[in-house]
This record gives sequence, C-alpha cells and structure tokens, in this order.
Amino acid sequence: MVFSSLLFLLLFLPLNLICYYIPKKIKTRNVVLLIFSLFFYAWGEPIYVLILVSMSYACWYFAFRIESASKGSRKKWMILAVLVCLGTLGVFKYTVFFIQNLNLISFINIPAPQIQLPIGISFYTFQLLTYVADVYRREVPAQRKFCNVLLYAGLYHQCIAGPIVRYGDVEKEINSRKTDIDALYDGFVRFCIGLAKKSVLANSCGALVDMLLLSDSALNNAAQLSQNIDLLQGRSALSLWMGMALYMLQIYLDFSAYSDMAIGLGLMFGFHFKENFQYPYTSDSITEFWRRWHISLGAFFRDYVYIPLGGNRKGKIRTILNLFTVWFLTGLWHGASWNYILWGLYFFVFLLLEKLFLINTVKRNKTVHRLYVIIVVFFGWVFFRFSQLDLMNAVLKGMFCANGNSMLTYESVHLALRYIPFFIICCIACTPFAKKINVILSDFTRNNPRTQIYSQALQIAIPCLLLIISVISLTGDTYNPFLYFQF
Repeated sequence: MVFSSLLFLLLFLPLNLICYYIPKKIKTRNVVLLIFSLFFYAWGEPIYVLILVSMSYACWYFAFRIESASKGSRKKWMILAVLVCLGTLGVFKYTVFFIQNLNLISFINIPAPQIQLPIGISFYTFQLLTYVADVYRREVPAQRKFCNVLLYAGLYHQCIAGPIVRYGDVEKEINSRKTDIDALYDGFVRFCIGLAKKSVLANSCGALVDMLLLSDSALNNAAQLSQNIDLLQGRSALSLWMGMALYMLQIYLDFSAYSDMAIGLGLMFGFHFKENFQYPYTSDSITEFWRRWHISLGAFFRDYVYIPLGGNRKGKIRTILNLFTVWFLTGLWHGASWNYILWGLYFFVFLLLEKLFLINTVKRNKTVHRLYVIIVVFFGWVFFRFSQLDLMNAVLKGMFCANGNSMLTYESVHLALRYIPFFIICCIACTPFAKKINVILSDFTRNNPRTQIYSQALQIAIPCLLLIISVISLTGDTYNPFLYFQF
C-alpha cells in the first residue's frame, strides 16, 4: 500500500484517524498506530513484515544490553548490532549483485537466487542503526518497551520512503504528544500538497519520461537490451533532453512528495518530523545541493560515517578518503547496481573540486552557479536512471547527435510545444515561489481585516481542492509508480 492509492486515501487513513482519536490515552493510541502500521506494511509484504519486527526486536535488545554493559562489552554489543542490521540488509539487497559480479570471473559460476527486496528495508535499517548508535553514545536512553521501538521503526508515515527519523527526535512524542485542530489542519494541508505533487505532477512527468525514453519495465528487461539501445539511438536529441529534464523533475517531485505526505501524516498524529528537502534545485553549489536534497540521508552519512572516520580533522588525504567512502556508500545505498555507485562517485568528484578549489568562486555569481548546479545534477540523473551502461552511453551520445540521430523531429517539437505550460508549472513547484506568494498574501490579509474572511476560506478550499484533483487523477489511472520501492 502506498499513500497515493485510493485504498489508502478513502479507507485506510480515515479509518486510522477515527480509531486513533476515539481513545484518549496515549498508550492506547500507540497500540492503534502500531496495529495500523504493521497492517499497512503487511499489505504488500505479508511475510517480510517479520523482518521488520525481528530487526526491531534485535536492536531493542542490543540497545538494552549496551546501556547496561560495562565499557568493554558495550563496543562488542554495538558491533554485533551493526553486523545484524547491515548483514540483513546485505543479504536481501546485495546478494544477487555480489554473485553476478563474482560470476564475471571465468572459473566461477554460482546460480543467482531469486530474492525479493523488502520495501523500505534501507530506511528502517538506518533508523534502527541510529537508535542503537545513539544509545551507545549516551545521547538517548534505551527504550524499555519493545513495542515502542517497533512503533518507531515501523510507523507507516515514514517506514517505506523516509525521511530517516532519529529516535531522539521523536522519543518524547512516542510517550507523550499532543494533537489539536491546528496541528491536524497543518498536517492535512501538508499531506494534500504532497499528494498533488505526486499524483498530478510527478506521475505526469513519469508518463512522459516513459514515452520519450524507456519505461521502467523495458529498462529492467535484460532480454531486450539490444532493442532498447536501438530505440534510444533512434530518438531525436530534443526527445532525449526533454526526457531527462522531465525525469529530473519527476524524481524530485516524487520523492519530496512522499516526504511531504510523511511529515503531514506525522502532524496529524502528533509527530514532528524534520524537513527532508529544501528546494535543492535552487542551490548555488553541489555542496549546497546535498545539504538540501534528502537531508536525513545526508545527515546519517555525515554523523555516523564521515565524522566517525575522522571527517576533515586528519589531513587532506584522509579527508578525501573519507569523502570517497561516504559517496561510494551513498551510491551503493540507492541500489545494488554499478550505475548507482558511479552516480555517487560522480558527485564525489564535484564535491571534492568545490572543497579544494571552488569554495570561494561559487559565491560570486549566483545565476551562473545555479546553472552550473542544474547542469551537473542533470547529467548525474542520467547515471541514476540507466543501470545498463550501454543504455546510458546511447542517451549521452544521442543528446549531442553522436548516434547519427537527428536534432529535431516533427513529433518531438510538437510534444515540446504542447507541454511547455506543464513543464513551467513543474519547475515552479521545485522552487519556494508558492510559499513566498502565500507569505505575501498572509501579510496582506493580516493588515486588511476585510480580506481575512476570504483568506480563511481559501485556506480551507485550496487543500480540499488539491485532494479532490488528486483523487480524480488517481481514479482509473493505472500509472502510479513508486520510485523508491528498491530502497
């Protein structure tokens, strides 16, 4: 089950809200949330929900032993927790990738098993690791109740697509939180904004990407690789540029929409999750881009990998090695494929260049450097999109007509002109433009009492309208991809 499904919107969420708000005691509400969360996860993962429960139990036990152990034993328990969590993640996510690469050696031929990836395993694994690590660092106390740790890891608001929430950020709210009409309204608004971004904008971008490039099903079909190469080589340069530009918009609108919906759902139930995206496409440098994109993941690698390795405190060579490690792991976290690793190291190169040589120049001309960021990120998404290097090469060459393909075709020009208004709307949705307009209107109505009634009516009408439009767009529409299922 996903947030952008009619089953969730019309049945699951309303029923959950009703069952949650009937009882007054926080313990009962936690039980309601836990039951609904496990049901939500088990809807698509009836067997793999046991992995979520088992890993939560293991980390609950490890944290308890770490807190009560002597100094020497604490480290052993911490290492054991890391081995269990990363070992479980490795088995399900990287076994096939490891065997496939091992089979490249001429005398090795190991049959690759069919292993289904549990949805969201990378997200809840990292959450549980942060919990155990923070207990180890004495930053938070170990939670005595296993059901509270399971609720923290399995809360359906953020379990399958983030953001990665740290236990210390929600520790108090698990046991004591307040919900009022204002928080419920704020959560509803935030959820509706995210839902509209996903169902109306991101899904439409995705449908166009499939038409201009290749569909996800075609990309994942290794048997038609040569056919896919021929198709991409025959695309006009304009089609390839448009396709990747729309993919660039889709991946931001899709992922940030899920974070918006998670934050909104959290507010409805009394949880306050931190922001996960801060309009990254408006950044002035790649360094700033990664401070704004998937903030919770970047913070995880910074606080639990980069700084423990020494950060930038042990000389230039060690700093470079630490950065390389972080971005190799960042790429690997996104998927068990070499293109993700290449994508991570691609950004490592630009981050290193900025850190060593460009740190002062990126602040001089914002327009030029914002264009630089867009170009670098644009080509980075080519690496991210295509797991087959031959397909990636066909797209990169085709953008510059190096495949013998044409620059323009009648169909591509017609399509570009037809979707210019939609493209502009999507670009605006990637900026804080709407938020700034809302602030200006709020200030105006605050100083003009006569307009306050109209402002209040709009504040109620707009999210309701977004919800209605989203439901209509989802009704009868079979195209509703979940981009982050592999995580």
